[in-house]
Amino acid sequence: MCNLFKSIVVVVVAALLLLGPCTVTKCRAFGSPSSSETTMHTNNWAVLVCTSRFWFNYRHMANTLSLYRTVKRLGIPDERIILMLADDMACNARNKYPAQVFNNENHRLNLYGDNVEVDYRGYEVTVENFLRVLTGRHENAVPRSKRLLSDEGSHILLYMTGHGGDEFLKFQDSEELQSHDLADAVKQMKEKHRFKELLIMVDTCQAATLFSQLQSPGVLAIGSSMKGENSYSHHLDSDVGVSVVDRFTFYTLAFFERLNMYDNASLSSLFNSYNPTLLMSTAYYRTDLYQQHLEEVPVTNFFGSVMETIHTDSTYKALSIKSFSRAEIKMPLDQPANDNERRILADSNGQGQISNPKKEEKEAKKEAFRKYLESSGVLDALTKVLVALYEQNDKPSSALEFVQQKLGGPSVSEYEKVQAELSELQKKYNTLLAAHQETCTELEGLKSSQVPNVAPVSIKDKETTDEEALKEKF
Repeated sequence: MCNLFKSIVVVVVAALLLLGPCTVTKCRAFGSPSSSETTMHTNNWAVLVCTSRFWFNYRHMANTLSLYRTVKRLGIPDERIILMLADDMACNARNKYPAQVFNNENHRLNLYGDNVEVDYRGYEVTVENFLRVLTGRHENAVPRSKRLLSDEGSHILLYMTGHGGDEFLKFQDSEELQSHDLADAVKQMKEKHRFKELLIMVDTCQAATLFSQLQSPGVLAIGSSMKGENSYSHHLDSDVGVSVVDRFTFYTLAFFERLNMYDNASLSSLFNSYNPTLLMSTAYYRTDLYQQHLEEVPVTNFFGSVMETIHTDSTYKALSIKSFSRAEIKMPLDQPANDNERRILADSNGQGQISNPKKEEKEAKKEAFRKYLESSGVLDALTKVLVALYEQNDKPSSALEFVQQKLGGPSVSEYEKVQAELSELQKKYNTLLAAHQETCTELEGLKSSQVPNVAPVSIKDKETTDEEALKEKF
């Protein structure tokens, strides 16, 4: 009997060795309930990516730093945030405020403060490095601080902003991340148990098309625009000289500025807060791969921290949760914020909330002027022209001339030519006018010299002459 048992054990071990570890893993995945559905949520991570270079893309870096500040305020520590910035606007020579980046024209909040830890910067932000971060396929020399060390209990927020199109997102204006690249990376992450749930948020043109190839369970995706739609900036900072934040990110920040890490606002309330009229595009979210109801999922499951609960038998006076609140919530979470109400994004200490009537009046005038430009089609026309200029592979020598031609006006050379012709015509007109005035003067002189000196005949003399003529007749 013992020999028979030993033989059975040897056969089983040999079979397992022949099948290999992959088969055993698959059996455990499909045959046992220890899948991601039953895995406990243990930690949160955030991967925040700005893919754009150049000064005119200032707003994309501000978008990313704004989300970075928000998730840190809500409890995700720096060691669990991977921050990728394709350019350093804070040190750009054009920056009027060195070492500072703002997302609002009031300049009350410097996003590029002392506590910003950038993991990948400049030319390190490539499609290859981005995919390596997601899949964990790093070279040995890459330090732990630049790795996404998530596990099967992790919730991951993946935020990306930049320029995109139909099923692609540009990196560094030289390469593209395709929708199938993203889907393949997410599939590898799922197979390697690198996340429990994944939220992908993209602020770019035609953002929804980037999610078309996703098929991995546990993935939730939201984009700033549908196929064929653009994603627009929110407002221009006249001091900085460029737009400082995109609309989708601005209203996302407006939503989170009313929350702290202890609030239980749901993902549904976040998604419902996006107003197409304010966004000037249609926010799209894909939920078919996500098993839970959005109304039951707190936003802090992705944008905040996981608080560890320690049981103790000793009595103590617990701090009221309300005491942690930095600011009083004055609006329902499901109600979208309008431009004037969320124009000022407060800092984490709730500063800058004192109303200023003169400033409010100024802001109202600016907003009225912006709406006037928007309703008259000026903003849309300028946006289309600038997008066309950006997409030019060979940039024209004169950007101003390009814009003028696209808007239907003359080029600079044509304008200068017309100005020269106008100047010549003005000279000819002045010469002809002087000649005309001289001729008129001469004509008046001739008229006065040709009139005879005849004495005027009075009425009485005329009657006498008439009587004499009658007498002679009869």
